[in-house]
Amino acid sequence: MAEHSSREERDEMAELLSQFEQLRTGGAQSYLEEEAFEKIIDHFQQKEQLDKALEAAQLAVERFPYSSSLQVRKADILLVHRRYREGLRVLDQAQLLDSRDINIYILRTDAYLALDQQDKAVALLQEALQHFEGEERIELLFELADVYDDYEDFDKVFDCLKGVLEVDPINEEALYKICFWTDFTGRNEEGIKLHLKILDDNPYSELAWFNLGAAYQGLKLYEKAIDAYKYAVAVEEKFDYAYRNMGDAYIRLRRYKEAIEVLERVHELAKPEDVIFEAIGFCFEKLKQPAQARFNYRKASHLRQEDSRILYKIACTYFNEQSWEAAYKQVDTAIRMHRSQFDYQLLAGECCIQLGRTKEAVQHFMLAVRAKPRNMAGWESLIRCLYQAEMWEEALLQTSLSLQATKDKPLFLYYKAAVLFGAGRSKEGLLQLEEALDRDARLLKKFVTLRPSILQIPQVVDLLARYKRKA
Repeated sequence: MAEHSSREERDEMAELLSQFEQLRTGGAQSYLEEEAFEKIIDHFQQKEQLDKALEAAQLAVERFPYSSSLQVRKADILLVHRRYREGLRVLDQAQLLDSRDINIYILRTDAYLALDQQDKAVALLQEALQHFEGEERIELLFELADVYDDYEDFDKVFDCLKGVLEVDPINEEALYKICFWTDFTGRNEEGIKLHLKILDDNPYSELAWFNLGAAYQGLKLYEKAIDAYKYAVAVEEKFDYAYRNMGDAYIRLRRYKEAIEVLERVHELAKPEDVIFEAIGFCFEKLKQPAQARFNYRKASHLRQEDSRILYKIACTYFNEQSWEAAYKQVDTAIRMHRSQFDYQLLAGECCIQLGRTKEAVQHFMLAVRAKPRNMAGWESLIRCLYQAEMWEEALLQTSLSLQATKDKPLFLYYKAAVLFGAGRSKEGLLQLEEALDRDARLLKKFVTLRPSILQIPQVVDLLARYKRKA
């Protein structure tokens, strides 16, 4: 039956094209109805034969000069040919014939935008909104939203979508789009009011519940966000994005067990995603279950093999289990992918310290401070490593460099004092310690942690006693 119908349509089109060709060449007298011209124009456009489509449209308006729809078809083709001003003139003719045709406004908007006349496009659509209601008004509002989006007037994009929802509160396209723009513009409070109003009359709109949750989440009202997402999945139990956002909200509240439950539900409903496995791994890590965290990080890594950051996270789980060799192996693989990553080099250095590979640890810490010379953690680890290895000259050099790189942070004055004491240069160490105490006495604890035996030196005890009396 379908094949028979299709054959009839092909035969009909062949006949129409034959009549059109006769008409075009001025052959035998032929007459085509307005609807026939529409079909011929459609045929040429579908075949991407735009020159023939334009010729058919021109012939059509000559035969039916009072047909607004044919004028609009001609204008549409002219715009595709980038003959914008000519297209606008044809649209002027069409509007005289039928000012209620919404396509005239849409095409005129396209022409103005192509000519970089945004103000005219906006004014036209705003004027058109005064004359249309219902579905046509919605179409114009979407068009106006696109114009504002192109010219980065994002608050007005939100306003247009809000206008659509005032006409049709459960318009799916508008609900999908306004969720993004509520977050992007930061108009979360307005979004909450809008969606609460929608839900008063449409309590079974899962999209409205979802958007309400997202708006609450944007204001960091995570408990309320979770409640809204729960309503969304009560209406549509397979709403995976609601479970995803709910999982994020639980993580923000540090309710990791509940986060794991809803994030695992995402994988039941949708295709497995690396970011979900990664989030589940993060939750298990926070619950101090490194093996489970690692299991999920590995799943994420299989889906995102080029991401060294996942390998680093796997290394951290081994480190937390004090499996130094396994941790180093993973972070070393990450380093091979991205050598200049500060965190990777820092972790590798810490692993090497635990494995008694001091020289390698120093190399990793050196690369860490080279990657982020202003970061204090890298310098702390490097100097601590050199200190413990009693590499006094190198440690002294690095404390001086750390002071230069961090603009004389007082902590490194303490570290320099500790190194001087370790090198047997007690007088210099005492002077350096005094300077450090003058700068920030609160950091003394870090100095003592690095060198506990310092409290057995009488001169140091006297110095600290003087500062205690001053305090």
